Amino acid sequence: QVQLVESGGGLVQPGGSLKLSCTASGRFFSLHGMGWYRQAAGKERELVANIDTGGNPNYADSVKGRFTISRDDAKNSVYLQMNSLTHEDTAAYYCNAVALSTTSYSFVTVWGQGTLVTVSS
Repeated sequence: QVQLVESGGGLVQPGGSLKLSCTASGRFFSLHGMGWYRQAAGKERELVANIDTGGNPNYADSVKGRFTISRDDAKNSVYLQMNSLTHEDTAAYYCNAVALSTTSYSFVTVWGQGTLVTVSS
């Protein structure tokens, strides 16, 4: 099994910054695409950013220029640096990864439990 654990959420004022972290553990050969999604109250889950094994990022238009995704494969981790936060960024943020499982010898998509980001004055 593969598990993802997020951290770094919390309450921040508009214009502030937060950095989310997500670390994978368990039985896997390697991690492939990794990313962050978010779900605001009453809305569907949406992609925020993802990053491939080459370190190439992809961002939702709403966060371009404000958020930066990065990964550290030595630590099995992915990060999301969020700057210039607005009320519209308030949501539960979920880490996502595709892992090559040692249990099933197949690619599995794994989700973290989510971390809440609240932007409020």
